[in-house]
Amino acid sequence: MEKARPVIRVTDLWKEYTQDGHEMATALAGTNLEIAQGEIVALFGKSGSGKSTLLNLLAGLDQPTRGVIEIDGEHLASLSDKGLTRLRRVRLGFIFQFFNLLPTLTVFENVFLSLELLGNRNKSDALAALYAVGLEGKEHRYPYQLSGGEQQRVAVARAIVKKPPIILADEPTGNLDNKTGEQILGLLQGQCRAFNTTLLVVSHSVSTATFADRTLRMVDGQILDEPAPNGMTP
Repeated sequence: MEKARPVIRVTDLWKEYTQDGHEMATALAGTNLEIAQGEIVALFGKSGSGKSTLLNLLAGLDQPTRGVIEIDGEHLASLSDKGLTRLRRVRLGFIFQFFNLLPTLTVFENVFLSLELLGNRNKSDALAALYAVGLEGKEHRYPYQLSGGEQQRVAVARAIVKKPPIILADEPTGNLDNKTGEQILGLLQGQCRAFNTTLLVVSHSVSTATFADRTLRMVDGQILDEPAPNGMTP
């Protein structure tokens, strides 16, 4: 049986920055990664190991020094700025540690905005996403009127409402207590299973591994295919 093509493929990816005009700092050093459609992958690593840099490159928010990034078989280097914008709007969902909700918009409006950017003005889709994350009855509240866990639920709803094939999550439970964080991870796992969504979640929390199909560790800009030891902070 032919092996399915990965939805995310990274080959010999490097990202170097110039410091003080001459000194080079290396964030990624020959990173390789393949993730299949519907797979949930947890990526651990210390601060500065290159995790967030990798997510930014996968989203086309930054360009690698060299190497290849393929999303659903398409080379990011071949996309124009317009093509990269469309990639982020249509094929990628994002969840951030600090929620990144728009404070002047209601819960419903924060989620509905993702659909509007696609030209979809079906309000029932936004409501369905909010109900799926347990926020029925809170759609007219503003972010400041919600707890941290509820705000992250809004962020999950905003990511899943457009049913993207891939979700990138950068420390989505970093500002939550353990119990709330595990609730969010369980919710996210369930939504990804329901829609066969690929999830790459960057985390410091070892408990994230229990919600993943596979765990990886990033060390000095390289990915190691091995799980984080139980009871140890990556």
